[in-house]
Amino acid sequence: MGTERGDEAGSRQAHPGSDLGRRVARRREELGLTREDVATRARLNSGYLEYVESRAGVVSMEALTAVADALETTVSALLGAGTEQPQGKGPLARSPVLEELPPPECREKLSSGGIGRVVFSTSEGPEAVPVNFCLVGDAIVFRTAAGGVLAGAVGSDVAFEVDRVDEARSEGWSVLVRGVAEPVTEPEEQQRLRETAGPLAWAGGERDTWVRVPIGRTTGRRIRSGL
Repeated sequence: MGTERGDEAGSRQAHPGSDLGRRVARRREELGLTREDVATRARLNSGYLEYVESRAGVVSMEALTAVADALETTVSALLGAGTEQPQGKGPLARSPVLEELPPPECREKLSSGGIGRVVFSTSEGPEAVPVNFCLVGDAIVFRTAAGGVLAGAVGSDVAFEVDRVDEARSEGWSVLVRGVAEPVTEPEEQQRLRETAGPLAWAGGERDTWVRVPIGRTTGRRIRSGL
């Protein structure tokens, strides 16, 4: 690739907007890499990589391509292509291998929190609702609106599913938890969750009904390339 890049703009430029930095940082964290790791892989100045992550305006296509290669993804993915489409439309992994995840690894996957899906029964049939969640002790915790469809699942058996897909590598994993949705009604416990662990609902609005799902039977699977 030649000498270190990052101080020059190059002949081709991308105008990615503010989302590029978030996507680069998120992908780097998914791979467990530091900025210095990525800069070394991409043969970029680490200060330039900090610029890309924090306040990028115009980025040379040469540098962006190098960052994408270092992060084992594509330029299109870093620029947000396909964000309105369902995941999983990429090519199949070469010689895909399906593995069962042991319970400790399932718990590790859940511990990072994020977005999962609550699956439950209603009078009109099965329902699945995405929620922001976190893992507190031995329970999954999320918030919902009082009187909403999800609040109606409190006290019943539910399934909770979370997954991640790596489109660039055609790999991914999923974890499924089964348990009973329980209300968190103690004011002290609600306050503690707000201050220390409470997930922020992307949907916004008043979501003051706290629900926990103690981890019961847990299963997980992973698809990876066999090559």
